[in-house]
Amino acid sequence: MKKLAGFALLIMLFASTLPAQKSEITVPLRFDQYYTLDQVYEALRALNKAYPQLTTLETVGQSEEGRPIMALTVNNPKTGAALDKPGLYVDGNMHGNEIQGGDISLYLLDYILGGYGKNPEMTQLVDKAALYVVPVVNVDGRYHFMADANSPDSNRSLRIPVDDDKDGLFDEDNADDLDGDGNICTMRKKDPFGQFKTDPEDPRLMVRIKPGEKGEWSMLGEEGLDNDGDGRVNEDGEGYVDPNRNWGFDWAPSYVQSGSGEYPFSGVGLKGLAEWTMTKTNIAFVWSFHNNGGMILRGPSRKGLGEYPPQDVAVYDYLGKQGERIMPGYRYMISWKDLYTTYGDSGEWATQTMGAYFYCAEVFAGDSEAFKGVSERPEPGTPREEAVRDIFSERISDRERIKFSDNVVQGELYKPWKPFKHPDYGDIEIGGWVKMSSRLGAPFMIKDLVHRNAMAVLFTAKHLPEVGLETIEVKALGGNLFRIRTRLANTKAMPTMSYLAQKTNLYPKDMLKVSGTGAKVVAGGLLLDPYRDQVAYRKDRPEVQFLVVPGFGKVEHQFLVEGKGEVTLRYESRHGGKIVKTVKLE
Repeated sequence: MKKLAGFALLIMLFASTLPAQKSEITVPLRFDQYYTLDQVYEALRALNKAYPQLTTLETVGQSEEGRPIMALTVNNPKTGAALDKPGLYVDGNMHGNEIQGGDISLYLLDYILGGYGKNPEMTQLVDKAALYVVPVVNVDGRYHFMADANSPDSNRSLRIPVDDDKDGLFDEDNADDLDGDGNICTMRKKDPFGQFKTDPEDPRLMVRIKPGEKGEWSMLGEEGLDNDGDGRVNEDGEGYVDPNRNWGFDWAPSYVQSGSGEYPFSGVGLKGLAEWTMTKTNIAFVWSFHNNGGMILRGPSRKGLGEYPPQDVAVYDYLGKQGERIMPGYRYMISWKDLYTTYGDSGEWATQTMGAYFYCAEVFAGDSEAFKGVSERPEPGTPREEAVRDIFSERISDRERIKFSDNVVQGELYKPWKPFKHPDYGDIEIGGWVKMSSRLGAPFMIKDLVHRNAMAVLFTAKHLPEVGLETIEVKALGGNLFRIRTRLANTKAMPTMSYLAQKTNLYPKDMLKVSGTGAKVVAGGLLLDPYRDQVAYRKDRPEVQFLVVPGFGKVEHQFLVEGKGEVTLRYESRHGGKIVKTVKLE
């Protein structure tokens, strides 16, 4: 043992004398493989180093295992402070196995920054808005999903130990990689009384028997052992605290919803992230990337919260339907109505506490692995529901996916069944879908996926509020009295304050203030009809007007100002930015 220890020490000393390995991550970034967590960190540092004048890299939280949650802010300080501009926030990889969101986030950053000064659209975006990007929320999850043996659906949780089987031990009986291939696949055992048989069209697939049919196989679940000797296999895996059920608005305990955690923000990394985002009061829109299914989801997350105001729904509809066009196969949907009910998710936190609009993108549409000829696809005019059922039917999906695996990626997605001697079950077979399948596209598909999703984000970014302030009239009325008419016009789809935030009085409305050292506002109010001089005058403090500029709309005001010289018009909005303009009374 001492000899081994000495040998290990020599290896460590030798390794320490080797030159540092050159970074493999360069800008522009590559998207022909999925990034590991360490590579995500390295990519963020590389982007920050390549564009130091436009980016700020910071740690916004720390995970249960001590890993940093990193955010990159994109803003041109020469055109104003980030908080003085409309803001858009993007995050990904909230569930550990849903890694595409991290790569989409990196692609978005790489595309915007690489286009600055070259692409007028990207230059204008960076100059006029602030972008906050957190590629990986569940940093422990991404690390372990890629480094450890997993199934496509495992390793979703925060690393908060939970005693699932109530035996006083925590996470002691997780799945085991029995054959050491880096995947957690499925176990099956020959059994004439089992509930499954081989698919007659492809014997690699399992289908449930019909009543009266003879069985062939019993499905034993994921690879694993009875690690704690309680007679059960895999009954107490990692967690489970779902990072998208642990947010602080409309949270519900675990007897209402599994995976909610002991209390809101029991995930220390989530708490840190939430506290950081709350300091970014200019965030008007949030994208959160998950997988899978090919969906653009908006709230509400449960029916009991009530539908959003119709004006907000109009904004969601406009942006969501364009998202469907940018990402063929994706469907714009309502979370509770078209998918399922959730409590304590990040979407309602964003809409209800930050006053932001929110989309959850479930990336990777099911039909992207379809293996059909033209004649096999749904006929034009087929009801959408029928087409969706066709795509997501389990048997059709598995049959098509395995053909896709065989013919497009040469069998990489599915592991053939192989015999294994299990200490409890005896002779079994292990096989099925591997870790990097099902919810994850093959590497050759990454570029298209990240590009289209990033373009959907950019479309919403282009429709952050963009407000202009103009003086449409300065008219002398006699006796040092002047009439000033102003117009605040928004050329984009999003209002400067969501109607849900207005309804709940979440924060103050926009403010337009008129002031001058040699002038006094004696009356001021909303200009209802400029032709008939109809004004809703404000009784108190007429120099200050509170307002919201609607999407694709305008707000006009009239002020009666007594005095001479210059007056300053100052517009301030959480989500609409800040504008200062000087007007001469003459």
